[in-house]
Amino acid sequence: MSAPGLHARLRAETAAAHEALERDLDWEARVATLSGYRDLLARLRGFHAAYEPAIAAALGDEPFLAQRRRLPALDADLGVLGLDAAALGLLPAAPAPRLDGPAAALGALYVLEGSTLGGQVIGRRIEALHGADAEGACAYYRGRGERTGALWAAFRARLEAAPGGQEAEATSRAATATFDAMRLWLCGRAASAAA
Repeated sequence: MSAPGLHARLRAETAAAHEALERDLDWEARVATLSGYRDLLARLRGFHAAYEPAIAAALGDEPFLAQRRRLPALDADLGVLGLDAAALGLLPAAPAPRLDGPAAALGALYVLEGSTLGGQVIGRRIEALHGADAEGACAYYRGRGERTGALWAAFRARLEAAPGGQEAEATSRAATATFDAMRLWLCGRAASAAA
């Protein structure tokens, strides 16, 4: 019997951290008001502002990463919701992660990339809830549209082609650490103070 692929391993080894994030985030309550939605986007922006550059530096594959960057979509959404470039520049950013090489970068990217799948559902819910007030402010959640499945499949193929052994360990550790960091950033005391 062959060992499970890296995707299956990541799902299993990050399950507890992933569940903790989903439990503590309570996204439906946070997006119940337009201001709550804006605050959540601002916190997500702070996370991506720290993680996307760190992933880029450690991964060393901008063509692969470029179509997966989500910071521009967050900036566009926040712009629609009233934040200008100066206000965006004043938003706090999460602490930058230490990603030692491509394997760790792939683990961090697994968390960010995986969130695009549920984003389609969240985007539709936000638009239904806030109607015209949220029109044009769901690029982060819906920005990939029809390309979401293909980009996820390409990411999974990259995972399956990744080396095993210590490299796979580094990928798994980074993915778990990224889920934990995201939960703390989005749900911790700092997030409560910002709201």
